[in-house]
Amino acid sequence: MKTTMTEPELVFRGGKPVSVILPIKDYQELIERAEDAEDVRWLRKAGRKPLSFRPLEEYLAEQKATRRVSRPA
Repeated sequence: MKTTMTEPELVFRGGKPVSVILPIKDYQELIERAEDAEDVRWLRKAGRKPLSFRPLEEYLAEQKATRRVSRPA
């Protein structure tokens, strides 16, 4: 017998809601929306910071020095 849930089911303990049972598709959509909202918050925050640039050579030299220091002997 196959049943299709159309509404989320609430689980109660002591008369208080403690959990929700919902279809996996609805759950996946909620997770995706939460991740999208987090991305938007990060983009807005990043957009308020002034941009700064440095020469590629400077960055590569820093990375090379970091790799030398962090390698085990």
